[in-house]
Amino acid sequence: MNLFDRFKRVAKSNLNEIVNKLEDPEKVMTQAVTDLQTDLVKIRQSYAEVMATQKKMQKQKDAADKLVAEWMQRAQLAVSAGDDELAKEALSRKNTAQEQAETLAGQLEAQNGSLEQLFESMSQLEAKITEAKSMKEQYIARARTAKTATKVNDMLAGVGDNSMSSFDRMKEKVEQLETTAEVSSGMIGAAKDVSLEDKFKQLESGSSVDDELAQLKAGLPSGETKGELNPAKSAADDELAKLKKEMEKP
Repeated sequence: MNLFDRFKRVAKSNLNEIVNKLEDPEKVMTQAVTDLQTDLVKIRQSYAEVMATQKKMQKQKDAADKLVAEWMQRAQLAVSAGDDELAKEALSRKNTAQEQAETLAGQLEAQNGSLEQLFESMSQLEAKITEAKSMKEQYIARARTAKTATKVNDMLAGVGDNSMSSFDRMKEKVEQLETTAEVSSGMIGAAKDVSLEDKFKQLESGSSVDDELAQLKAGLPSGETKGELNPAKSAADDELAKLKKEMEKP
């Protein structure tokens, strides 16, 4: 079961790692903000291009309006001089400039509409980017908190019954070692007590033997020595002494 649980934990960890790599909220939101900023740059570029085109068209219209006024003055001058043909040519040039000015005016009006739309889109996108940045920070913080909580939960899940049983086994071994140490210490103390007890027994035994010897001596007839304890030996000595005396006689 321990090996199986370890396998499950490893498999779960690898799966979570794969899922996180596939779609990391922090990376996804950061990329989304980057994409929005890229779009904003493009819109600003488009706005600048349209603005530049509008300014160019405005200059062209202003120039066309100026030509209209100039050719009108020339037509009037030709009429005053009585030159109708020259006046007609001036009016023809004036009409051409007038048509060009009107065309440019229509284009400028369309450009103004495009600029307004681009400016509105740009403003909306800037607001979305500001909101997205704020949301990104919030969700990144929440994602990091969730990841941390997941790691802690996985660690706590890993500390199961098998792990605790290891501590229980080690506890039993430690207690067994402590018991062995206590028994060993008790045996050393018992050996010392036995040695001391033997010494006292020897003293007591020696003392009792001496007492018994003293009592034995006290019970013997007066005049007997330690050598007279054996009656057969004393009679042999007396007989030897008598023999020596008889041999000394002349």
